[in-house]
Amino acid sequence: MSLKEHILQLEKSLLEPSTRSDPAKLGALLAESFFEFGSSGNIWHKRKYTGPGGIGVREMALTDFEMHPLADGVVLATCRVDDRTRKQQTLRSSIWKYTDRSWKMVFHQGTVASSK
Repeated sequence: MSLKEHILQLEKSLLEPSTRSDPAKLGALLAESFFEFGSSGNIWHKRKYTGPGGIGVREMALTDFEMHPLADGVVLATCRVDDRTRKQQTLRSSIWKYTDRSWKMVFHQGTVASSK
């Protein structure tokens, strides 16, 4: 599997109800220093996502995935997400870093977008 395919799979896993509702799974994918600028305008940190119940279940689909290397062991992933639960499209960007023998998300931003 290529690095691009691997990062895509990690991004998709973060949209899955089984991951979003499991603090341990979320904890394994998010770096200790993780933070997010959410599409809601809020700033979120790892501790918020790894509490009881995780981050909530939604029906979402990812498209238009791209990966951009930033440095050795650091990549920027970009995509569009159709959040069918909230009836909202978002443009998303994530920075992934290879640390402790796995890829961890260190930053994420969601921006509300117009429909395609």
